Amino acid sequence: MMPIIPVIDLLNGLVVHAKKGERQHYQAIQSQLTHSAEPLDIVAALLALYPFKQLYIADLNAIQKTTGRFNNNYSAITAITQQFPHLTIWLDAGIGNPIELSLWQKLNLRLVLASENFTEISHYSALAASQQDFILSLDFFAQGYQGPAELLVNAEHWPQDVIVMSLAKVGTDLGVDQALLSHIVHRANHSLIYAAGGVRNAADLMLLKELGVSGSLIASALHQQQISSIEIQAHCT
Repeated sequence: MMPIIPVIDLLNGLVVHAKKGERQHYQAIQSQLTHSAEPLDIVAALLALYPFKQLYIADLNAIQKTTGRFNNNYSAITAITQQFPHLTIWLDAGIGNPIELSLWQKLNLRLVLASENFTEISHYSALAASQQDFILSLDFFAQGYQGPAELLVNAEHWPQDVIVMSLAKVGTDLGVDQALLSHIVHRANHSLIYAAGGVRNAADLMLLKELGVSGSLIASALHQQQISSIEIQAHCT
């Protein structure tokens, strides 16, 4: 079994199509599963494709520290938790300090601490110590890893679940970063590694399994119906 976790990226209250980590260029998603870009409609469409148990949400307003009406997507995320209470939600909301952490602790979520939000390992460690059952995202942009070097090289800082976020691969249909994933898996010790970015089809899912990856985060391939519900079931059960 290798769980598939669908991804939705929220910006200004809508679901957008993430591509290459170039957040300033993201546009409303065009999905073959639904004509809507409204968060509740997108989640319903994904669950109609397959009864996923988990959902990854990236709050791009919170991550980018935007101001004004959409400084975050708290109301949309709250609505998702209320309408789909059986879903375990993994949330990246750009959490980098105790104030941001406390805001999202009010909801029943699994919070993601993303390496891009930290410059010092001590800042990460302080938040990690105050948040149970968190997920670490090791963030790789086109220019490379973003975050404290110590967090990348020392797996003792890693929790049970670790995402390898290959943002340069997101939405590109270029395939997964085999070398990077293999390197991280071999150094993971006690952690389970989840791949994010580049999954195109069932063959890529098989490759991830062979690499020892424990699960995958997918958006584009689901919305473009490049992976069928039968193929999803084969990997999730």
